[in-house]
Amino acid sequence: MNRSSIVRVFGLAILVAASAALFATPAPQKADFRNTFPVDKAKLSSTGKGTYFILEPGYTLHFRSGKDTLVVAVLEETKVVDGVTTRVVEERETEGGELVEISRNYFALDAATGDVYYFGEDVDIYKNGKVTGHEGAWLSGVNGARFGLIVPGAPRPGDRYYQESAPKVAMDRAEVVATNAEVKVPAGVFKNCLHTKESSALESGSEDKYYAPGVGLIKDADFVLVRIEKGR
Repeated sequence: MNRSSIVRVFGLAILVAASAALFATPAPQKADFRNTFPVDKAKLSSTGKGTYFILEPGYTLHFRSGKDTLVVAVLEETKVVDGVTTRVVEERETEGGELVEISRNYFALDAATGDVYYFGEDVDIYKNGKVTGHEGAWLSGVNGARFGLIVPGAPRPGDRYYQESAPKVAMDRAEVVATNAEVKVPAGVFKNCLHTKESSALESGSEDKYYAPGVGLIKDADFVLVRIEKGR
């Protein structure tokens, strides 16, 4: 091939490459996690049923992971946080039969949408039967913290939202993976489950969680639902 032919071929290659770059479709970018929620706080309720979250006193979910247990109980108590009367939901976790954490979480329901919002938590960390710390505690409206969306009433795959927004303390967030998952746990087989992948802006890694309609959380990482108490 003579020099002029080489120049022509080389020029054509550059033109083709430039055209491809010009018309290439950029890869879609995931939306940022939502961290503000335009909800009328005056219309939130401390009692009721969201699509995937129950706030009825006495309603209790029992989980197990090997020898470890987690009990999530909706208490009779309420607490006013950031101007909202929230329902207290206690989580009690053991490892190998030893109590390691009790948290009191504060939730409120938007009955019109089925969304459930998270307003904070008080945390007691235990070791050898004694409280050793309160890591992860926060309240909406205190030290710049804002309430988040713990679980939406009408989720769509790809939805991304903060569940809690307490700078340098708790920044958990979730992405909706699917809304049609079928999950088998000791408590039963559940269909049309919400599957979320949950992570933290303060830590690496993620965990998968599953919520069943009309039931609530049924699988949290390695914890699986073994029993439901309906309450009153």
